Amino acid sequence: MKRLGLMSLALLLSGCASMAPPYERPAAPVAASFPEATQAAAAGAATTQPAADIDWQQFFTDPRLKALIGLALQNNRDLRVAVLNVERVRAQYQVQRAELFPTLVLGATGLAQPQSAGGNVYTAGLNITGYELDLFGRVRSLTDAALQQYFASEEARKAAQISLVAAVANTYLTLLADDEQLAVARKTLESREEGYRLLKLKFDNGALSEYDLAQAQTLVEGARAAVALLQRQRLQGENALVLLVGQPLPDGLPPPRTLASQGLLAELPAGLPSDLLERRPDVRQAEAQLQAANANIGAAKAAFFPTITLTGSIGLASPELSGLFDNRAWQFAPRITVPIFDAGANQANLEVSQTNRDIAVALYQRSIQVAFREVADALAGRATYSEQLRAQQAQTQAEQKRSDLAELRFRNGIASFLDVLDAQRALFQTQQATILVQAAQQQNLVTLYKVLGGGWTEPKAQ
Repeated sequence: MKRLGLMSLALLLSGCASMAPPYERPAAPVAASFPEATQAAAAGAATTQPAADIDWQQFFTDPRLKALIGLALQNNRDLRVAVLNVERVRAQYQVQRAELFPTLVLGATGLAQPQSAGGNVYTAGLNITGYELDLFGRVRSLTDAALQQYFASEEARKAAQISLVAAVANTYLTLLADDEQLAVARKTLESREEGYRLLKLKFDNGALSEYDLAQAQTLVEGARAAVALLQRQRLQGENALVLLVGQPLPDGLPPPRTLASQGLLAELPAGLPSDLLERRPDVRQAEAQLQAANANIGAAKAAFFPTITLTGSIGLASPELSGLFDNRAWQFAPRITVPIFDAGANQANLEVSQTNRDIAVALYQRSIQVAFREVADALAGRATYSEQLRAQQAQTQAEQKRSDLAELRFRNGIASFLDVLDAQRALFQTQQATILVQAAQQQNLVTLYKVLGGGWTEPKAQ
């Protein structure tokens, strides 16, 4: 009972609190609300579900895109590294946490000595070696820091998944835009080649000047160059998607939807900037790292105080192996070390830990500022892209009408071929620009979903 009492006292003494300063969350260095230009966009979705609570399978509706995101979550190597980092930091935390408890070792020894030294000695039992009594919370502080690093790694994994989901979606939308632009370019090339063939007949019959024929050929070659450019962009876009997915794109994927029929959730509530502290994994990661730095200050302070370590054993001992189980023995050997002179090392370590905490505060506050800016930008996009797309589509319709009229006027001898050339060039440019704006609008919705913390939750089981 006496021996058990000594061990219980050691565990009790080692349970002292940390000397780390009390943690207080720093003030968020951003405005209390998003800029006025985006408040309407933020308030317009006040009754819908927060982005962070919407799983990606609910936000995206294109079956092909959902299949690609699912493959990326399984095979993307960057995400796999993030998951393995979580496991590594979790194991490191377990190693550090184990120092809070004594390590018991079962051992047996036999020592042969000269008779003058007392003869043979045989022992067997449980040993405790080098267990530190955590009187001033050094080990507790290091354990708390390791725990916060584990939390930070888990938030980093969530942030990596959010980025991956958004990257796959935006790359896919870019690929759709390339396809639609390529289709327009090919149709334009076919139309211009047919027009050139007809003009060539006129030229051969002396009804068209060589100058006008050269202008028509310019249109044809310009369309051909655009087709080659868009083909290259599409192939490169598919290569980027393969890298994100982590494997070649499999056969049998569902057919893609058009840009206009993606059906993304546009009415995502932005809430207040303070919500980002709870919703954004990267902000929570920065705060966990700040708390880890704060805990390390406690360990640095504890280094100024004495360290007590225990070495002990409880078991059996006998001068004869046959009588080993007849005699009980125990040993208790505390050791205390007191820092007297270290040339300022402990003070320097404390200053380093305090500076690291100040750096962590700045990084945490910067992560909030970055999050605020990203959400404000995405809200600005949501508030303006619809009007830009409407205007762009109206411009395309007007250019189509102008092109048709210019060609009709040329056939009737009212306008020159230069008018036709100018109208066709303008039509092709506005058609391509309309597709790009449509893609940018969809990608902005994906970005808004991402910056509001959406994309890391897994689909709910049905």
